[in-house]
Amino acid sequence: MSEIDPMDLGQAVQPWSIQRVGVVGMGLIGGSIALDLSQQGVEVQGLVHREVTAERARSRGLAPLVSTDPSCLQDCDLVILALPLALLLAPEESLLKALPEQAVVTDVGSVKAEVLAVWRDLHPRFVGSHPMAGTAQAGVDSGFPGLFCGRPWVSTPESATDPVALELIHQLALRLGSHWLTADAARHDQAVALISHLPVIVSAALLRAVGEERDPAVLDLARTLASSGFADTSRVGGGNPALGTAMAAHNTQAVLRSLAAYRWSLEQLEEAILEGHWAQLEKELEKTQSLRPQFLSE
Repeated sequence: MSEIDPMDLGQAVQPWSIQRVGVVGMGLIGGSIALDLSQQGVEVQGLVHREVTAERARSRGLAPLVSTDPSCLQDCDLVILALPLALLLAPEESLLKALPEQAVVTDVGSVKAEVLAVWRDLHPRFVGSHPMAGTAQAGVDSGFPGLFCGRPWVSTPESATDPVALELIHQLALRLGSHWLTADAARHDQAVALISHLPVIVSAALLRAVGEERDPAVLDLARTLASSGFADTSRVGGGNPALGTAMAAHNTQAVLRSLAAYRWSLEQLEEAILEGHWAQLEKELEKTQSLRPQFLSE
């Protein structure tokens, strides 16, 4: 993974030539992008499926222009596809016909190899990208300003990717306060499986183990005693089920490799407990204590 044209977040973003940005999907990611760009004075055109969603998006101020008609994208210079993976991988014909050929098109999906396999032949100026930001919330009421500030924004360009289009997505990421990175799509998917998709499955397994406790008195007490530690380790497992399923369904091999590595690590810790090897267990926990700061900035 390499960083392109590194800039301090406090440095002014270079002017860009974009007059109108289309955001397809106004959930957490799309809504947050629309809010940030609108507050910067960029003309944002939102596209959603239902009129009730369009009305709610307008009332929340996500964008002044929100429509259910794909033709609203015809004057956009940049189109951001903030769609669920299933819709991104099987785009509606009406959407494809509405995308201006000269516009730059990008996505925000957490899986990149499958997305590129579909979109590299669908639009000549497509750039695969993935902002690493989010919460457990979803839907038109979940977007908020500043979601991407200080977070990585990864792009996965290929040899045929339009360099001017790639630079535009670079500028978009900087405008939203993100750290810009590029990576090979397969490496991106494996890395994201380890630090994003695997935690969802592990957290879900934790919630199942606790929630299926057979002793009602123990279960009730566990609910009463649950505090910040349990909240931290269970948060992503209690998130959007459709999103978690899509991650596993469209990044299957990377998720399975990550699960195999996790299972092996868990078995090593279990064996130390079974054998009463407390010094070995403490040594393992010291190792994990030293590893954590490498992945998280406090």
